[in-house]
Amino acid sequence: MEIRLDSCVLRPWRAGDEPSLVRHADDYDVWRNLRDRFPHPYTHQDAREWLELNEGQEPLLNFAVEVDGAAVGGIGLVPGRDIYRLAAEIGYWLGREFWGRGIMTGAVRAVSTYAFDTLDLVRLFACVFDGNEASIRVLQNAGYHFEARLKRSVVKEDQLCDQLIWVRLAERTADVDLKTQA
Repeated sequence: MEIRLDSCVLRPWRAGDEPSLVRHADDYDVWRNLRDRFPHPYTHQDAREWLELNEGQEPLLNFAVEVDGAAVGGIGLVPGRDIYRLAAEIGYWLGREFWGRGIMTGAVRAVSTYAFDTLDLVRLFACVFDGNEASIRVLQNAGYHFEARLKRSVVKEDQLCDQLIWVRLAERTADVDLKTQA
């Protein structure tokens, strides 16, 4: 499955992505706005483990962001469970040399549409560190709205900071059969 956009292609991660993945993910300025589970430094072993984790994923939840034939970023969904089963968190990153081109805004829009249409979700949310203005612009331009500030809720590089929650709701909710979603 691929989603073709003007600026990129969203596709499954695949063998052969390792060199490009390491090249673009092993960057302090990328890592500093992500959760600590995203490794830094980012090694070839990290890339192999990521590709193995995503092999044969069904439904597709993690997409490579491909530009000019190379995987230069990633975007994914973490579906909720139990009482949160109609919601998912969306997260993304992009190699520094591709910042400021609108690539991620298009990717967030496309994956949001995919999530609502394919996974029958009614709510998507993103957690952004306070001060990450580029990510906030991506979310605003992709139709997300500011919902909450969680004060002093995250620790990054031994610093407490606020987390901003941005949300986008499905345009249709009346037709969701909640009994079949259990």
